[in-house]
Amino acid sequence: MNLVINPFGILACVFVMLLSSCANRNKYTVGPDGSLVDKDGNHYNPHEPGTYDHFKGEKDYPKTRKVWKNESVLARTNSGNSSILVSLDIQRAFLMNGDEVAVDYPISSGKKSRPTPPGDYKILEKEVDKASNAYGKVYDAEGNRIYGEETPDAVPEGGKFVGAPMPYWMRLTWDGVGHHIGTIPKGRYAASHACIRGIREAIPTVYGKVKIGTPVTVE
Repeated sequence: MNLVINPFGILACVFVMLLSSCANRNKYTVGPDGSLVDKDGNHYNPHEPGTYDHFKGEKDYPKTRKVWKNESVLARTNSGNSSILVSLDIQRAFLMNGDEVAVDYPISSGKKSRPTPPGDYKILEKEVDKASNAYGKVYDAEGNRIYGEETPDAVPEGGKFVGAPMPYWMRLTWDGVGHHIGTIPKGRYAASHACIRGIREAIPTVYGKVKIGTPVTVE
């Protein structure tokens, strides 16, 4: 059996491929910030909507306060196969199942004066209703809040200290560093006293998928 090759057919295929390539190339260019923009200068996301690549390809990622959940990965993630990865650089954390991302969510780590220490940790303690014994609100004997003071040492005679709430507490160190629900600044920057604050829309889910001993990497 002899194989007959039609050179005109090959040329036609090549021509179609070149046209397609040119069309895609003309669809967008690289903008000044390194992102893709269309011919009108608007941000262009080349990825299929609904995919994780599309989520990360959005103009406001990683600063977005949005949470990404891969429901199929999340469904088979449990305390026996999960881990947490925290990126101090982009201020986001990831609930992982092996190499797969189950949840991608915003965090706020320690500020410059009290930075979150990078390293490899394991969850040492879990507590749904946790309050800080180091930072919170200070009140005088009449019940008036003393602004600018936030530690137990600043409580005047007859006053009281109310620890800052840290719901869904996951302890990483015995000297007070943990991961919990907390305020995420609008500007999406590091603002805590070394803890890793997580957004309310994600932390209960993460909490339910980990256990004491679950590995946590902070980098």
